[in-house]
Amino acid sequence: MPLPRLDGPAKVTGRARYAAEHPAGDLLYGVIVDTPVARGRIERIDVRRAMAVPGVVEVITHENRPRMRSLDLFYKDMTAPVTGSPFKPLHDDQVHCSGQPVALVVATSFEAARHAATLVEAQVAAEPHQTDLMAVRGEAREPSPLRAGFKPPPKPRGDAEAAYAQAPVQVDAEFHHGAEHHNPMELHGSTVIYGRNRHLTVHDKTQGSQNVRWVLSRVFGLPKSRVTVKNEFVGGAFGSGLRPQPTVLLATMAALKLERSVRVVLTRQQMFNFGHRPESWQRVKLGAAPDGQLLALTHDAVGATSRKEDYVEVVVNWSSQLYRSEAARLGYQLSELDHYSPMDMRAPGAAHGVHAIEVAMDELAHRLQMDPVALRLKNYADHDYNEDLPFSSKELRACYQQAAERFGWEGRPPAPRSMRQGRELVGWGMASGTWDAMQMFARVHALLRADGKLVLRTAASDIGTGTLTVMTQIGAAAMGMAMEDVRFELGDSNLPVAPIEGGSSHVATIGSAVQGVCERLQHKLWELARKQPQSPFATCRFHDVGFAQGFMFLRFERDVTVRLTDILAAAGLKELEEKYLMLPAVLKQKKYTRAVHSAVFCEVKVDEDFGTVRVTRIVSAIAAGRIMNRQTARSQIIGGVVWGISQALHEETQADHRLGRFMNRDFAQYHVPVNADIHDIDVIFVEENDRIASRLGAKGVGEIGLVGVAAAVCNAIHHATGRRIYSLPMTPDKVMAP
Repeated sequence: MPLPRLDGPAKVTGRARYAAEHPAGDLLYGVIVDTPVARGRIERIDVRRAMAVPGVVEVITHENRPRMRSLDLFYKDMTAPVTGSPFKPLHDDQVHCSGQPVALVVATSFEAARHAATLVEAQVAAEPHQTDLMAVRGEAREPSPLRAGFKPPPKPRGDAEAAYAQAPVQVDAEFHHGAEHHNPMELHGSTVIYGRNRHLTVHDKTQGSQNVRWVLSRVFGLPKSRVTVKNEFVGGAFGSGLRPQPTVLLATMAALKLERSVRVVLTRQQMFNFGHRPESWQRVKLGAAPDGQLLALTHDAVGATSRKEDYVEVVVNWSSQLYRSEAARLGYQLSELDHYSPMDMRAPGAAHGVHAIEVAMDELAHRLQMDPVALRLKNYADHDYNEDLPFSSKELRACYQQAAERFGWEGRPPAPRSMRQGRELVGWGMASGTWDAMQMFARVHALLRADGKLVLRTAASDIGTGTLTVMTQIGAAAMGMAMEDVRFELGDSNLPVAPIEGGSSHVATIGSAVQGVCERLQHKLWELARKQPQSPFATCRFHDVGFAQGFMFLRFERDVTVRLTDILAAAGLKELEEKYLMLPAVLKQKKYTRAVHSAVFCEVKVDEDFGTVRVTRIVSAIAAGRIMNRQTARSQIIGGVVWGISQALHEETQADHRLGRFMNRDFAQYHVPVNADIHDIDVIFVEENDRIASRLGAKGVGEIGLVGVAAAVCNAIHHATGRRIYSLPMTPDKVMAP
């Protein structure tokens, strides 16, 4: 059912407080001092001028910081995104990347701290650095196999190189994708409130409050009872909040040292220091028969990582999961650079990997003089050839059919440069998309009160995706109650355990737990009703009762009802409590590949004189199981499409490799779309109900909206101009290139 977001009024009126907006008495403000040196050693830090500024309380460096545990075992967070040694702010005198914090100035006002930060003099002995992936990709190595959740490329099938050499039609394409940086509306920040008995209440911009608490307790040797982390409202994250950012560690460090409340917030420029979608190089080779049948598929990728950690993504696996080929070989390697470790960004791995295979498939269709949709259907994978498993559900064919019909694809002339409108060339392109349908574990507590109100509690997060609304909706539907009678509590590490919000897993995970705990409540209510004197429910089975409008009723005799509050009153109860631990059905799920799918159709208009591209129309068809709230889900897909357009045409991080530094570090130079860049976006939800992916039949929609969009734009540009562009973003200079 489409319902507006429950937290909308609080957000648009300013009543919602974000991490850096919570008040605290006697609050101190911390400002980070960073270094432009990409690699080296700190020789000395002069803080005398900074300490002389009125209001400055302390300048914390690696020489006077509180004790931190040095063992990586105690530092790594629960997301386990990397293997290696995670970066620790102010840990020692080593500089590992440009923008690394070397000091934290703490003052009674933000203005004093900001001014004093400019007076800190850090002398760093620079050492040779390397930040150019293309210069060192020949030295790439295999990633560590220990990363939790990472799927290495599958073993080769057949002899792909020999099959490619003999294939009548061939495509050999190299792709380059530069680094992209997170730029959510809410800057990363933390307010650490130093309370009674030295208890720390930490308001942090994070996708997992319990993950942050886990890290803080281990880094600083604090008992869990001394740390509470809250993140009720999060102003966008999409991967940037999966791991604790340096702000929360630095603010906690200062609070412990000074025994006062401290707030640390990054500037927009500093947001470019702490994580990014990694730069990547890829090569895709496709060999096909004249009828379009794939005979060979190879897909190799090299991704950038830091020298401290192996950050890995699933980049190439999607290719042979999407398409059937008699012979396939996939490869993935890493190159170490002197940058901060990359981080997950919406649809990590798939954003690059699916782009490459979808552009290569479009080029193959062009060389075969075959319709791009027909080529994909010709090589449609009816099961997962990587794992040799069936899909739990896959309605990608229906995505193609419904999106093509809505778009008017049958009217597309096959030849490039065959459509024009005034001075602009018009092109139509399409691409497929896929992402994992993930499910984790979670616990939800439910409390049905005597006044008829239902309270659901879990430490879930809502990063702007509508979690609060959808979970309230699921609880209300399960219990047959009005939405206004259900309250969903989240965003607090003291609540029952919940995973981080990432990978489009929250609905399948938390939603299933909400439904599970409501079913247990229903069972208790049924048992209580049966015990009442002369109860009409005394002899019925649990499956004979239903719940609606705050009543329990007999399914075969609908006029036999009892109000839920009357059941509690008759039993002398002020409240009824139940708990539920949702564990994935691993034994059943491992027999299937669980995935979401999409088909993206795109229209562009290209002015060749200026190289400008306008994406004037997009139709995105999504198969993601049961859609619990079409309004919030549609918003997710539209947001993903906008980001895909941004990836295709706008976002580009410029690096000066002589300095080893990202240079365009603000919205004036790091371009993202504005309203005038976005036109018609049409979203179709294809019917699908996957009870293997989750007990709700739902999958996730957060990532899939992005996947394939940039490829569809690229393919549309080729159809408009006849030019194939293999690097992102597709800026005017590339569009105009001969």
